[in-house]
Amino acid sequence: MAGCEAAWQAASRGIHVTLYEMRPARPTPAHETDLLAELVCSNSLGSLLPERAPGLLKAEMQRLDSLILRCALETAVPAGRALAVGREAFARRVTQAIAEHPRITVLRQEVTSLPEGGVTVVATGPLTSDALAKDIARRLGETQLYFYDAMAPIVTLESIDMSVAFRASRWEDDGADYINCPLTREEYDRFVEALLAAERLPLRDFEREDPRFFEACLPVEVLAGRGHDALAYGPLRPVGLRDPRTGKRPYAVVQLRQDNVAGTLYNLVGFQTNLRWGEQQRVFGLIPGLEKAEWVRLGQMHRNTYLNAPALLDATMACRSEPRLFFGGQIVGTEGYMASTASGLVAGLNAARVCQGLAPVELPGTTMLGALLGYVAHAEADGFQPMKPNFGLLPQLEPPVRNKVQRYQAYAERALADLEAFCESSGILDGRGRAAA
Repeated sequence: MAGCEAAWQAASRGIHVTLYEMRPARPTPAHETDLLAELVCSNSLGSLLPERAPGLLKAEMQRLDSLILRCALETAVPAGRALAVGREAFARRVTQAIAEHPRITVLRQEVTSLPEGGVTVVATGPLTSDALAKDIARRLGETQLYFYDAMAPIVTLESIDMSVAFRASRWEDDGADYINCPLTREEYDRFVEALLAAERLPLRDFEREDPRFFEACLPVEVLAGRGHDALAYGPLRPVGLRDPRTGKRPYAVVQLRQDNVAGTLYNLVGFQTNLRWGEQQRVFGLIPGLEKAEWVRLGQMHRNTYLNAPALLDATMACRSEPRLFFGGQIVGTEGYMASTASGLVAGLNAARVCQGLAPVELPGTTMLGALLGYVAHAEADGFQPMKPNFGLLPQLEPPVRNKVQRYQAYAERALADLEAFCESSGILDGRGRAAA
């Protein structure tokens, strides 16, 4: 999806594009057809409501003349306030649009190494072929490409009950960088019992067959299964911490670590998990202080090839060390169909600008897409993990809006107004709202 979007954006700006697709000559473990933009998981592309983060992203993509979004809207099926598509109809519509574009040539062959010249966009997704993944790692650095994705849940700061949780590090001279949720013995016992009984997601065949899949980072439920107190002596150990309400050391502590520069998002330390998403909300909601948490990302573990983007990319999706090399899609750490497509949109747009001798553009940080790519480019490189669109990425409103519904509406209004001003000043669209050649 991201590669098709990037190709279409560049070609619509007058650039001749060669789009490589290795299927059907080289299949993947997940795809079943040779169609471009084949959906391999759900057929839902998320909310259409602009006061929801995925809906705001779609509104921005529509303003930026996204091919993928247009094809999705044309092949939509009933899904309430969400956008869902007829899986095959959608893929055929995208494939047709790409094939009919006069400046796009599709070559059905595997790319095993990055080209040394020209302007290149890499949008190979989470199932990048082994040969190309090895070449990307060689080119960018062996430690900058991840293959196994173990993501911990993330919550918004404002949804944490700070009358229960408290700020502190394990040792007093380390400052107060962590938020701590203390558990009594009874609360810990209840949490572990619920964790062990919760339903897990099944692994796909090619993940189950890979012995390295869980070695580097055990799921919290697997660790709990090694003994009732395994978590209390592991990631939930309370050493060096005292609950200010009691003055005593808790039986166990769940620590949350700041996840973005603005300090509005926090991840649960050591809580990589393979539980079903509904089970995560139920079980992790038993943690004191997180009963009413707003989960902006839930944990997951799956095979996923992605870059350590903050160490490598600008928010333009250009590689810092090679400004004529762009990346887009899930490989950059944008999570979900539309977010991955949107990063491909920006990569294609900016690749075209570089071909035309223009400087690449960076979207305003007040937009959902600009904030998401800003996170990808500027998050903490150590331990970077993919992120989906969420309002916690946006800079706070001035003055702050306390009501959540009104706050999200205000975020959306500001984002779309700032995007409109950006489009007018940057000249990236023509007078009809189309990609400007």
